[in-house]
Amino acid sequence: EREESASKHSHDDSTVDWLATGLCFLFPAIGGLLFGYDIGASSGVLVSLTSPTLSGTDWYSLSAFQSGLVVSMSLLGALLGSLIALASGNRLGRRTELIFAALLYGVSAGGMGLSGSLAPLLGCRVLYGLGIGFAMHAAPAYIAETSPPAVRGLLISLKEAMIVGGILAGYFSGYLFIDEVGGWRSMYGVAAPLALLLGVGMASLPESPRWLLLSGASKDDAFRALVRCEGRRAANLPLVQAEIDDMAANIKDSEAFNAASRASHGGGGGIGAALGLDLFADSRYYRPLLVGMSLMLFQQITGQPSVLYYASQIFERAGFAGGQEAAGVSVLLGSFKLVMTLVAVATVDKLGRRPLLLGGVGGMVVALLLLTAAQGGVDAAAGAAGVADVGGAAWLSAAALLLYVGCYQVRLLVTHGL
Repeated sequence: EREESASKHSHDDSTVDWLATGLCFLFPAIGGLLFGYDIGASSGVLVSLTSPTLSGTDWYSLSAFQSGLVVSMSLLGALLGSLIALASGNRLGRRTELIFAALLYGVSAGGMGLSGSLAPLLGCRVLYGLGIGFAMHAAPAYIAETSPPAVRGLLISLKEAMIVGGILAGYFSGYLFIDEVGGWRSMYGVAAPLALLLGVGMASLPESPRWLLLSGASKDDAFRALVRCEGRRAANLPLVQAEIDDMAANIKDSEAFNAASRASHGGGGGIGAALGLDLFADSRYYRPLLVGMSLMLFQQITGQPSVLYYASQIFERAGFAGGQEAAGVSVLLGSFKLVMTLVAVATVDKLGRRPLLLGGVGGMVVALLLLTAAQGGVDAAAGAAGVADVGGAAWLSAAALLLYVGCYQVRLLVTHGL
C-alpha cells in the first residue's frame, strides 16, 4: 500500500516550496558558515593579535607555539564536540544540537572578543570548537531529513558552499578590521550575532521528522513536523503520509539489520554501537571503511586547512606589504575557493567523481611545485636587495595558492560524494 501511494503521487516529488525548504536549509547551514568564518577570521586575527602596534594588548609577543594554540584549540574543541555528538546526538535531536551549538558559538565569540589574556582566549577557542562539533554533526542530518527528495542532494552540497562562504566572510572581516587597534576582537566578535540568528532560527523550526520517529515519537508527530518543513508541498497530504510511512519502514529495516548484525558478531550495543564500532566486526565493511578513511586522511595531511588559517601571514611573508594588503589577497583566495566550490557542484555529475579527484590531486602537486619556486624567488630577491621588493614572486605565490586551494576544493567535494 505504501509503495502504491508513493507511486501514485510521484509526479509531485519535484514540487518544492522554496520558502519553507529554504528556511530549513538556511538556519542549519549557518552552523557551517560559522565554522568557515572562524577559519577565515583566525587568519586575520593572527596578524592583528601579534602586532606590537595594533594588538591593543601587552601580551602580543606570542611564540609560534602560542600562535598555533590560538588556531588549534578550536580544532581540539571540534574533535571533542564531534565525539560527544556522535555518542549522544541521537538522544538530543538535530534541532536541540543546533540550538546548543548556537549557544556555544555565541558565548565563546563574545568571550574571545573580551579576552584580557591568552588563557581565557584559548578557553573560549575550545568552547567555539565544541560548537563546531555539534553543528557539523547535526546540520547535514537536519538538512537531509527535512528537504524534499528532488533537491536533497543539491542542498547538502550547498551546505559546503556555506562553509566556504563563511571562510570568505572571515577573510573580509580581517580586511576590514586588520588595521584597527584591537581589530582581532571585532573579527571574533562578529560571530556572536550570527550565532544568535542560528539559535533563533532553529528555535522557530520543527524537529526533524525522521529523528522524531527514531526517538519513539508517533507518526502523527512526525507528520506534523514534515508538513511544517515542506510548506505548500504538504498540501498533498497522502504524499506526506507516504513519506512518513517510508521513513518508518526504513528505520524499522535498519534497526532489524543492526540487531541481526550485532547478534551474529556477539555485539552488545552500548557505547560501541553508538560510536559505530560494530562496523569493524564485519569484514564486508573493511574495504569501504579503508577507502573512506584513506580519503579523509589524505584530505587533512595535504595541509590545505593550515593554508586557510595562516593565509594572511603566508601572503605577508610571500612579499605583500602590510597586513591589509595581505588580507586583501586572502579575500581573493576565499572568493576563488567559493567559485570553485560552485563549479564543482555544477559539474561533478557531468564529469564524474574519479576524473575530478585525480585532476584535483594533480593540480595540487603542480601548485605546490610553483609555490616552492616562487618562495625561492622571494628569498633570493630579498637577499639580493636587502628588502622584500619581490612583486613578481609574490604574485606567483598567490597564483600558486589559488590553484592549490581551487584544486583542493574540487577534490574535497568529490571526496564527500564518494
